[in-house]
Amino acid sequence: MKRWKTSFTQSFQDLKDLRNLAAVSMLLAITVVLGFYRLQITEYLRIGFDPLAKELTAMLFGPVAGCAVAGLADIISYIMKPIGAFFPGLTLSAMAGSVIYGVILYRKPLSLGRVILANGLVTVFINLLLNTYWMTVLYGDAFMVLFPARALKQALMFPIDVILFYTVAKLLGKTGVLEGIRKTIG
Repeated sequence: MKRWKTSFTQSFQDLKDLRNLAAVSMLLAITVVLGFYRLQITEYLRIGFDPLAKELTAMLFGPVAGCAVAGLADIISYIMKPIGAFFPGLTLSAMAGSVIYGVILYRKPLSLGRVILANGLVTVFINLLLNTYWMTVLYGDAFMVLFPARALKQALMFPIDVILFYTVAKLLGKTGVLEGIRKTIG
């Protein structure tokens, strides 16, 4: 529990540096832009790449920054290009998912096991259970009506999300981008 508190404290402290705030702002912009490129399969199923930028933010700047970027990106994306109804519960889910990524990945060596753990927790508890519940509240359909299609989508997307994030993070690490950002964080 003390490690979690430390990660939140360090993440908050990182945001006090102007260079870090600028980097987080750039990641927020990238998240919003990536949010425009999504495939809307049904009213309940959507595939997009914006989680990648949210995960990188949480990994580099911690759970506080990740939470802020996820919440702001959700609101800004809706203002710029509204798709469906705005629902604060889904915004809270995005924020909670980024907190999970931040707690597991922030200031820790990148490993496939950590990425699988973080992505697994977000996939099951946030994307599958909590977001499906929010969909039942938002659209009035029964949980078990929505659950099978959403479970299939999450089962298909889980390995893709893990491989995509791990590969991008590793490539950014090899090019020195992540190390350069981490040096500014200090």
